[in-house]
Amino acid sequence: MKAPIDATPSSPDLPPAQAGAPAAFSVPLGFPELRPFEMGPFRFPNADVYDRHLMFDSAVDRARGHRRQRFEALARTVRDVLMQRWVLTKRTHDEANAKQVYYISMEFLIGRGLTNNLINMGVERFIAADVESDGQDWRALAEDEPDPGLGNGGLGRLAACFIDSLATLGYPAMGYGLRYDYGIFRQVIEGGEQHERPDNWLRHADPWEVARPHQCVNVGLGSSFVLRAGQVVPVPGQSMQLIGLPYDRPVVGYGGRTINTLRLWGAGAPDDFDFGNFSSGDFFGAVSERVIAETLTRVLYPDDSRPQGRSLRFMQEHFLVSCSLADIIQRFRRRGNDWSALPDKVAIQLNDTHPALAVAELMRILLDTAGLGWEAAWDLTVRTLAYTNHTLLPEALEKWPVQIFEALLPRHLQIVYEINARFLADVRARRGDGPHLGRMSLIEEEPVRSVRMANLAIVGSHSTNGVSEMHSHLVREQLVPDLAGHFPERFNNKTNGVTPRRWLHVASPELSALITQAVGPGWITDLDQLARLRPLIDDRALRDGFRAAKHKAKVRLAQRLERTFGVRLDTHSIFDCHVKRIHEYKRQLLNLLHIGMLYQRLRDDPTAEMPSRTFIFAGKAAPAYTLAKLIIRLIHAMAARLEAEPAIRDRLRVVFLPDYGVSLAESLIPAADVSEQISTAGFEASGTSNMKFMMNGALTIGTRDGATVEMAQAAGEDSFFLFGLTAAEVAGSRGWYNPTWHYWNDGEIRQVLDLLFSDHFGRGAAHAFAPLRHRLLEEGDYYMHLADLRAYASAQQRLGALFAERDAWARKAMVNVAASGRFSSDRTISEYARDIWKIEPVPVPMPSPAASASR
Repeated sequence: MKAPIDATPSSPDLPPAQAGAPAAFSVPLGFPELRPFEMGPFRFPNADVYDRHLMFDSAVDRARGHRRQRFEALARTVRDVLMQRWVLTKRTHDEANAKQVYYISMEFLIGRGLTNNLINMGVERFIAADVESDGQDWRALAEDEPDPGLGNGGLGRLAACFIDSLATLGYPAMGYGLRYDYGIFRQVIEGGEQHERPDNWLRHADPWEVARPHQCVNVGLGSSFVLRAGQVVPVPGQSMQLIGLPYDRPVVGYGGRTINTLRLWGAGAPDDFDFGNFSSGDFFGAVSERVIAETLTRVLYPDDSRPQGRSLRFMQEHFLVSCSLADIIQRFRRRGNDWSALPDKVAIQLNDTHPALAVAELMRILLDTAGLGWEAAWDLTVRTLAYTNHTLLPEALEKWPVQIFEALLPRHLQIVYEINARFLADVRARRGDGPHLGRMSLIEEEPVRSVRMANLAIVGSHSTNGVSEMHSHLVREQLVPDLAGHFPERFNNKTNGVTPRRWLHVASPELSALITQAVGPGWITDLDQLARLRPLIDDRALRDGFRAAKHKAKVRLAQRLERTFGVRLDTHSIFDCHVKRIHEYKRQLLNLLHIGMLYQRLRDDPTAEMPSRTFIFAGKAAPAYTLAKLIIRLIHAMAARLEAEPAIRDRLRVVFLPDYGVSLAESLIPAADVSEQISTAGFEASGTSNMKFMMNGALTIGTRDGATVEMAQAAGEDSFFLFGLTAAEVAGSRGWYNPTWHYWNDGEIRQVLDLLFSDHFGRGAAHAFAPLRHRLLEEGDYYMHLADLRAYASAQQRLGALFAERDAWARKAMVNVAASGRFSSDRTISEYARDIWKIEPVPVPMPSPAASASR
């Protein structure tokens, strides 16, 4: 293996041309000063507040505090600074009584708070001074903050980007989610296999959250529960009450002018302890209600392959919706509004089908609590709710058995039946009888009578949007064409975006500084200004600065991986990154098939011209998804085999990074040379990692799928490596595509398949990977791996050839950065606000000059 380069953060490690670069394009370490914002919105506490938190919260002084205590003291110091602004934001929104948006999502993958809050507030140099005077680096202390276990992937990270943009743009908004004790799971790799462990991210007190027990809400269920044979089972006919306990987290907009709230619900029982049961010897019975209630928010997405898991997941969704709507309505009424003003004061966005129960729950509130008639309640519900669809996969479009509704939410089922009856009557009146009635019904009759939650969300809201132009088209034309034909005015597109604050400004400080020096700091809140880089790409100094910034990011990642995982990377190789949830349609297996091709070519000719490549994989497989877990095992088997062959490992490496999350992504994405977006065309709704890679200067190899299509349009297809079947071609191949044709007619494909699934990689367990071979050859290769493999290999060959021309590569990478402005979540949120929510920003007053002077 090649010796690693000197990776100390202070070493300049610039390419030779940088020596003669103009000073304007030097790349300083750290973040650029945020002069426009300075300390404007904030009133600072006394200088010794950090010491006071160490002393009075942890009972230690500077000399004895350990890293976690120092982190908590620093985080609480930052929270002290933002607290008055947070309170002022809430008071301003209450007094303005303007329309407010409420974003309900099962996931908020928010990442660490300290760095993001400091940078968005623009006060890091002031806060850090006291810490650094003690010889501490605040960025090092930030490493002691765990990633909050509140999400799993793109859905949750999108929600986090959206609430960041809502606050940055000054919109009155709240996010609602669940406070999971253990997240989805902590991924541990043992013997090359994924094992799930609890993600105990709340082991220590979270310094950002504020508990609000006085604002708890009651949630009713139509069934109680008991413990039988170690399992929690429902007891129909006996109702049960749960308590929703709110925990608030600040959402700091860039510049700190607006600080909105993310409210997370924890579950509890009205009576935590039954003294009578305890006295009679029933020790579990004394706390059973509490245990059962708290189980509700233990983990994100409990395994729903069994009835108990399905019931728990259903209860989670009801709990989220019930708590959030109760809170929304309470706030709406507290501001003195009449029920008829609900759509004028409240906009509720349902992030995917998980919160679709909001349709029935809001109707229940308006019918049973407000006492409105059906027509009035329905009109208010439809005009208040909006729905975002995130998937075309049938298994992800939730359908809840009627039996679960009957047991847990009988009143809601009554309302769903009534909605459906009235809706189908309207359809029949307009279009007559026919098979379309069965397709449009909220109730699916076969194979199990179930409620179609996507249909409920579409019928019960005034807006249904997809998340890329291609996805929105497929939603209308393939997923729900009958509903789209019935409600054409409700369907629209809102292409996703990501926040440039966290994903470029914070994650890639050197590149951020370079961009700021070239075009000014305005891009941080107006990403369209990146287009001003386009005419500057011919400047050699700027290109050299760009290459230097990318290399520093690669060095930083290599340092982290060596420190954390013991992995040593060649920072001069291509960092080819495939980081996303492990799923057949995302085609990690296609990537492995190509790596097998490269491996075979090097074995046949060790002197073959081929750039050194490091293939980096990361992502979690659902616990019950056997094939996805087998793909992880194959990744590790290939990595071990390549590592065992000295003639190959310096030119071809495979690395899997376990427990991928936001913080690791912040290190990996700026370092990536290549972004793998190779899903089967027509299956990826949008993607957001593709956008993060693009704005950080990685080149995309991908299919014409999701938002990658729009990204290629923005930058020009000659700056992308596109390949493979289109969505129309994939759909048109059903019924005649035969993967064995590729096996028998392409000798290299046959050779790599035989090698991949032989004992060569299985190391005595070749049969272990037989299900993957069976999936490809005997079960029809549903996701078209073999159909696209040759085109993928050709695109990879073009990519490797370009990487050898470092200046040409830098040009195309910078074209991508310059074209990424459209993919800011600020643009997406502005479109939601204008087209769907009909809301306006509400400025939060700045401190008076006298108050500012008193600092």
